[in-house]
Amino acid sequence: MSTMAEPTTHTLDVPGATLAYDVRQGDSPAPVLLLIGSPMGAGGFGTLAAHFPDRTVVTYDPRGGERSPKADPASLSTPEQHADDLHRIITELAAGPVDLFASSGGAINALALVARHPEQVRTLIAHEPPLASVLPDREGAMALTQAISDTYKSRGFGAGMAHFIIAVSHKGPITPEFAAQPGPDPDMFGMSAEDDGIRTDALLGQNMITSTHYQPDFDALRAASTRIVIAAGAESEGEMAHRGAEAVAERLDMTPVIFPSGHAGFLGGEYGQTGEPDAFASKLREVLAQS
Repeated sequence: MSTMAEPTTHTLDVPGATLAYDVRQGDSPAPVLLLIGSPMGAGGFGTLAAHFPDRTVVTYDPRGGERSPKADPASLSTPEQHADDLHRIITELAAGPVDLFASSGGAINALALVARHPEQVRTLIAHEPPLASVLPDREGAMALTQAISDTYKSRGFGAGMAHFIIAVSHKGPITPEFAAQPGPDPDMFGMSAEDDGIRTDALLGQNMITSTHYQPDFDALRAASTRIVIAAGAESEGEMAHRGAEAVAERLDMTPVIFPSGHAGFLGGEYGQTGEPDAFASKLREVLAQS
């Protein structure tokens, strides 16, 4: 395997934020490969990027997270805003249509991008978009994400994150009764219940509701010139993000492509999580080669 180029960091001023993005230059004539999440930023894609030393790989920190500050840190960020940010980054790259691997909230934002700017994306691989809004049990799923947000607003980060962990690990339909249950004690997960008063967390504060409650423009997606692949994890069956992928694929008359491991399958120790990054990258390269 050839050696991955060191990333060069750039910034781009956009309405309401300054975005940081990294470019790892490759020699392949293949399109630029964007690897994105949300709210997870570039720091989550180091291992995956290293599997594509031949490609020019771009990663970034979404608005409000890590190195991409917002003018108003407490304001909500929407998939439409993230899509516009991505549109501006791709335009700035001036590299033609890109290949885009997008995971979790990043997959939701990428669907919004392709609905608006399909000419900028050759292939989109949307991995496990946690869209509560499109599930058969949307009432309970949307109530659960609202409950997580409410817990964060009323009790702070530890309580909100504990509630989030219980939600994302739940398998199967989400009933209104399950959604109405109080969140667990943060001590269960080794977190403090102390409230520091801060309410600007990118996941729990800025994106929780706007992302999971987003309604994709399925008509625009079906009409897009972009090749769209919906991906789900082999080990995450029954979880909301996996079920979101299944629901989106059904609306687009597709079958999800199964990737190794679970929701964090591409991580190689980033944020203390390790999936199956070698197998995941191999599958990603295989799917991209079909473009």
